[in-house]
Amino acid sequence: MNSKFYITTSIPYANGEPHLGHAMEFIQADVLARYARAQGLDTVFSTGTDEHGQKVAETAESKGLTPQQLADANSQKFMDLMAGLNVVSDRFIRTTDTNHKQRAQIIWKNLSKDIYKSKYEGWYDVTQEEFVPEGQIDPERTNPAHPKAYRRVEEENYFFALSKYTQPILEAIQSEELRIIPKTKRNEVLALLKEGLEDISISRPKDKLSWGVPVPTDDQHVMYVWFEALMNYITVLGYPEHADFNKYWPANYQIIGKDILRFHGAIWPGMLMSLGLPLQNNLYVHGFVNIDGAKMSKSVGNVIAPLDVVEQYGVDAFRYYFLRKIPSYNDGDFSWSLIDKAYHGELANELGNAVQRTVAMLVKYQAGVIGTMPPVSHDTAVYHQFVKDCKFDKALDEVWDQVKGLNQYIEEQKPWTVAKNGDEDHLRTILAYMAGSLLEIASLIAPFLPDTAQAIKNIFSDGVVKVPNTVLFPRVENPHIQVEQPQAPAPIVTG
Repeated sequence: MNSKFYITTSIPYANGEPHLGHAMEFIQADVLARYARAQGLDTVFSTGTDEHGQKVAETAESKGLTPQQLADANSQKFMDLMAGLNVVSDRFIRTTDTNHKQRAQIIWKNLSKDIYKSKYEGWYDVTQEEFVPEGQIDPERTNPAHPKAYRRVEEENYFFALSKYTQPILEAIQSEELRIIPKTKRNEVLALLKEGLEDISISRPKDKLSWGVPVPTDDQHVMYVWFEALMNYITVLGYPEHADFNKYWPANYQIIGKDILRFHGAIWPGMLMSLGLPLQNNLYVHGFVNIDGAKMSKSVGNVIAPLDVVEQYGVDAFRYYFLRKIPSYNDGDFSWSLIDKAYHGELANELGNAVQRTVAMLVKYQAGVIGTMPPVSHDTAVYHQFVKDCKFDKALDEVWDQVKGLNQYIEEQKPWTVAKNGDEDHLRTILAYMAGSLLEIASLIAPFLPDTAQAIKNIFSDGVVKVPNTVLFPRVENPHIQVEQPQAPAPIVTG
C-alpha cells in the first residue's frame, strides 16, 4: 500500500431496499478502509447508489412515484443502513447528482474514438439492466410467460468498441497489473477474455427510456445505465481535472458481487484503457448470502432486513458474523440460529468472558491497578496478509486463535491459586499479561469490530481498570429461533 488508499464498493441499484448482501459488501469495504487509516494512509472510501435505468423508471411508475422520488427514498435507506452498520465512508455518490451527470458526459466525449452508432438486435434483461450476450442467454427466459422474461430489443444504439481491448485486458490480468481475487473469479474473466469480447451497446433511445444521463452528442439518446454507473468511480473524485482524481486514482481496491464481474473485470478496464487511465489495482469479488440454505427471494418470503439483525444482536455481532462466518471467497449462509450460536458461543463466551474475568481479577486482587504491562506481541504477519487478500474470515480466525489462547493461559496459570498462595509479583505479571493480550486483540479486531475494540481499550489502556457498566455481549433471547419442545411420552397402554 502506498501513502494513499482509495477503495470503492459497487453502487447498489436504487429500485429496491438494501439486503444482507449489500450490508456484507459495505462492511468488507469498511474493514479495508479502517485498516488503511490505522496504517496512516490517506484514505478515501467511496460508495453510493445507481439511480438511472429502466428498472427504476418502471418500479417508480408502479408505485405512483417519479423516478427521482423513488431514487431519493431508496438512496436514503442505503445511507441509513451504512450508519446502522457503523460503516464510515468518505464519499457517497448518487448518479442523479449534477456533478456526476456532467462528468459522465465528459467521459463519453473522451471515449468518442471508440464509440460508434449501430443497430442492436437481441435480448435485454430488465432485472439486471443488461444487454444479454448470445453465449449467456437462458432459453427459459426468452419465453414471455417467464416471471423474469427477457425483452426482445431492436433499436439503433451507440456502441463501445470493447473488442479492441480484449488482448490488453487479458495481459493486464495475467500480469496481475489488475489482480482479481479470488483466483476462481480471475479464471472466469480470463475464460471470457480468451473467447473474445464483443462490442457493447451503451445507449438507449430516449423515446423508449428517458430516465438516464443524456448522450452529450445526441439528445435523442441516454447512456446505458451500466456504462454510466461504472463512471462513478472516477466522477466521485472529480475526473478529469480535480486534484483528488490525480491523487487517488487508481483505486487500490474495488469490491463487488460475483453477479457483476463481467462489468468490472472486462468492461470497466476497457473504458479505463480507452481513457488512457491506469486500471484498478485489486478487484475483490464476494459471493452471495443465502438464508437457511436457500437463495434470498421476496417470493419465497425469506428476506431478512439487515437492521433487524443489528437490532437483535448489535452492530459488532452482525459485522462479526458476516466477516467470519460467511466465507470470504465463496457463498455463505445466514440463519437466526447460526448467528445466535456465534454470538453466545464465541463473542460472549470466549472474548467477552476473557474480558470479564480479567476485569474481575484485577479489581479483586489489585484494586483495579494493572501496573506496567509488558509488550504483548504475537506474530501477526499472516493476519495482515489475510486482510490484504480480503480473506476476512481467515484474518478473524487468526485473532480468535489469540482469544482462545488467552483463555487457555488463564486456565493454565490459575491466577486465583497464585493469589491464594500470596505470590503477588507472579500474580501481577499474569494479570498484566492478560490485560496486555486483550489490548493487542483489540488492536487487531478494530477494523472488524470497532465498538468492541474501543470498549476493550477504554477498560485497560490507562493502566487502571475502568469497570464497564455491563458485559460486552449480554445474553440475547431471540424470538426468531424456534425452541424445540420435548415430545410428551407415549401413553402407557395396559390390559
